[in-house]
Amino acid sequence: MTDHPDTDQLLHLVIGGELRHLDAPVFRDLSKVEFVGAFGSYAEAKKAWKARAQATVDNAHMRYFILHAHKLIDPRGEA
Repeated sequence: MTDHPDTDQLLHLVIGGELRHLDAPVFRDLSKVEFVGAFGSYAEAKKAWKARAQATVDNAHMRYFILHAHKLIDPRGEA
């Protein structure tokens, strides 16, 4: 990851794992969900997502997701 002091940081998380079924994003075993990483931009997260997705292409049930964590954080502390 690269620091960009003059730009806003938008936190993105990349996670993935094996799904129960192909038609719903429900993981087979939550204890085996992989945390790929936290990234300061969507572009960085997409690069990591693509690398992990391509590395697991032989397993049709493996899926990786980009979570836009910055949209879940309330800087005012209000839930």
